[in-house]
Amino acid sequence: MASVPPEAPERPMLETAGAAAVSPRRRRGWVRSLDVAIPAGVLALVLGACFLWPIVASIPPPTGGDVLESNLPPLSPGHVLGTDPVGNDILSRLLHGGQASIQIAVAVQGIGLVLGGSLGAFAAYVGGILDAVIMRCLDVLIAFPSLVLALAIAQSLGPSKVNTIWALTFFSIPAIARISRAATLRLREQPFMVAARLSGTKMWRVLVRHIAPNILPQLVTFGLLGMGIIIILEGALSFLGLGVPPPAPSWGNMIFIGQQSISAYPRLVLMPCAFLFVTVLSFNLLGEALRARWSAQ
Repeated sequence: MASVPPEAPERPMLETAGAAAVSPRRRRGWVRSLDVAIPAGVLALVLGACFLWPIVASIPPPTGGDVLESNLPPLSPGHVLGTDPVGNDILSRLLHGGQASIQIAVAVQGIGLVLGGSLGAFAAYVGGILDAVIMRCLDVLIAFPSLVLALAIAQSLGPSKVNTIWALTFFSIPAIARISRAATLRLREQPFMVAARLSGTKMWRVLVRHIAPNILPQLVTFGLLGMGIIIILEGALSFLGLGVPPPAPSWGNMIFIGQQSISAYPRLVLMPCAFLFVTVLSFNLLGEALRARWSAQ
């Protein structure tokens, strides 16, 4: 007589307060979504405030203030955050200074992604002596301390927004080129790359259609992480008088000007420092979250 298998034990039902239990995978998905959504939302607020608020709202110009209205406290009529020692509206200077700092960072990383990404992918695809020569030249640039190199270039070119961009680009290109080369080396021996070479596809077509789409996520992630560094370097150059020249505002030269009267009016330094800190932190968190998400795919 065949034995009857014992009945499987009944699984206890997980009761929640009127809702089904959330699976660990789904909970991780929410956390990962928040990792991207929160810094992206903060960046959207900063960018909207800096670039849209001066257009849609009526705020005073960032320069040419009235000396008779100097050092007004926050919440003064017509000046939400008060004024500086020469009567300029602090809120207006913060927003326009953010425009300058972010524009410089975007321009530097954009040039770095195009030139550095192309150079690194080309060197890895060609290989041989040309690859070695290109990378050794980039290693020489990387060997210099970034701030010292940027200071030397900015000093030789003179203080201006365009010269600041070019001075910081020398820091951006070598780092992005190394990331691009490493990613291209991993792709070079893939079957689709071998097939493209054997079929006689031109090199530029392989670089544009096969390599660029595959390495772009890594370059964008590194570019976002580098945005924070570029903003800090721009602030350092402006603080030392080699970045955006006054009276045009940037967060760096606002900190430099404010530290001259920091004991009497600490808000002149704390406000641009807070904007700079939040923006840099958001870029870093967003870049790290995207890196973690794309590396897990």
